[in-house]
Amino acid sequence: MSAATRRLTTAQALVRFLAAQYTERDGVRHRLITGTWGIFGHGNVAGLGQALVEYADVMPYHQGRSEQAMVHAAVGHARQLNRLRVQAVTTSIGPGATNLVTGAALATVNRLPVLLLPGDYFASHAADPLLQQLEHPVEADVSVNDALRPVSRYFDRVTRPEALVASALKAVRVLTDPAETGAVTLALPQDVQTEAHDWPEEFFADRVWHVRRPAPDPAELAEAVRAVRAAERPLIVAGGGVHHSEAEQALKALVDATGIPVASTQAGKGALRHDHPADLGGIGHTGTAVSDELARTADLVIGVGTRYSDFTTASGTLFQRPDVRFLNLNITAFDAHKLAARTLVCDARTGLATLAEALSGHRVDAAYEAEYRAGKAHLEETVRAAFRADDDGAVPTQTQVLGALDAVVGDEDVVINAAGSLPGDLHKLWRARSPRQYHLEYGYSCMGYEIPAALGVQQAAPDTPVWALVGDGTYLMNPTEIVTAVQEDLPVKLVLVQNHGYASIGGLSESVGAERFGTDYRHRAADGSFTGAPLPVDLAANAASLGMDVLRAKTVRELREALVAARAATRPTCVYVETAPPSAALPAEAWWDVPVAEVSAREAATDARTAYERSVADRRHHL
Repeated sequence: MSAATRRLTTAQALVRFLAAQYTERDGVRHRLITGTWGIFGHGNVAGLGQALVEYADVMPYHQGRSEQAMVHAAVGHARQLNRLRVQAVTTSIGPGATNLVTGAALATVNRLPVLLLPGDYFASHAADPLLQQLEHPVEADVSVNDALRPVSRYFDRVTRPEALVASALKAVRVLTDPAETGAVTLALPQDVQTEAHDWPEEFFADRVWHVRRPAPDPAELAEAVRAVRAAERPLIVAGGGVHHSEAEQALKALVDATGIPVASTQAGKGALRHDHPADLGGIGHTGTAVSDELARTADLVIGVGTRYSDFTTASGTLFQRPDVRFLNLNITAFDAHKLAARTLVCDARTGLATLAEALSGHRVDAAYEAEYRAGKAHLEETVRAAFRADDDGAVPTQTQVLGALDAVVGDEDVVINAAGSLPGDLHKLWRARSPRQYHLEYGYSCMGYEIPAALGVQQAAPDTPVWALVGDGTYLMNPTEIVTAVQEDLPVKLVLVQNHGYASIGGLSESVGAERFGTDYRHRAADGSFTGAPLPVDLAANAASLGMDVLRAKTVRELREALVAARAATRPTCVYVETAPPSAALPAEAWWDVPVAEVSAREAATDARTAYERSVADRRHHL
């Protein structure tokens, strides 16, 4: 007797399949695909567009304005939900598809799941070339979607209806695998999307994907325990994997028992609450003085869920003790083996709990504990000084903007940022009160991430105040999803900081001998020099024109009042503030390698090269 089948188009079958997928971890079940973002054009309007209309009861749809922004929104959503729930993104062919590439790279770099469903050419080549099709003279199966291959963890072009069964299952396996996840792309030829097929009913049955928590190998665990017990100055580096695994309490239990201090990457900040005595704040180029000083003298660095970016390692110059060794706890062997480390390839929560049990009775020396607690006390005074505003009537500095926000947010609020000068100030100064509060996308540091990501986070946590912090440069990159926030009635809060240019890259430009060239938003004179006059651009008016309520703040007092009002608002609200130059910029506590011109006729560049050669000499290869 033949198995029961259902006749549907390929696009209809895909939507029904996705609606029936679930994840399960620790006995808790979640729907995997919570909704689909889409911008329709030829290539998806007659296929997936029709299917989403037909099955609107089982697959929520969200209308985006920019394909890249839709991916950012989906990534923010997945991060807020610990990678257990995912959103899909569908686009037309051509520019709609290629606009996904930046978002896909961001997702894969940050190990965050998103399902991409771009339209593609006719698999039959019946209409060839069609509008927006890229022709390759010797490879007829190439399309612009192939640009997504290097930035996707899984890629397939579904050229026949029946091929969808195997491809969809493989796609979901990668989305739900904590060691392999990232962007997953199913390129969908537009003719195949609309073709009917007799699908096995089993394809549409509820399917639960167990998200594993692998335990450490006993031999690796024994080596790790010996290394920790032998260390005199151990330091934990907490990365994003602590959050993805929901391992914050396991980390706290280990730290409470052993006294080992914790420094955090951008993705890992908030792994310990800011007022825990062992939380030393950020590490690396944008880290705190106490974290970086301990890193230089640590004899054992315990990386938990970190991929050791150059900002974390100060481009290989941070961990300077001659006998320093590394112990890396990571669910991905690729990351665990970095820096010639001893490895614990396992889930972060399981591994930390197992390690704590095996280390029962072990604690760091009291003198070491007293040392880092003194450093933390100095850090807290640094934060207070940076946040303090002695004149409520003055124009606020950027750090005073953060201080005003710090005074307003509650434990549950989420603060989102990605690029510019704000990540450095936030990493040094922000006092994270909960595991999800500090949401920095710094693996790809993508300008334009913040506003759409706030939408995805707000969808994931509808009763939570969600703040997107952006400078004028980032705002101009990608403000369009403000319209989506208004359309979907998502009460995100936007803090728009106007400092008339690329502040972060301007400072970097000056330090490497490029003399802030091309980093100001100001009028140019006939000779090409800047006149110093700001451009007559009103970004607050722009945000208002897109549908936001806008509160303008000119002083510290007005800023505080505006932030309080924005937090209470029930619709999308922007707080616009123009900042004063900082009286004393917070210095970097560790180096970052940006190569400087080896020869130049300009004094600024030759001086920068001399400084560069001094710093690069400190780089180590840990073997």
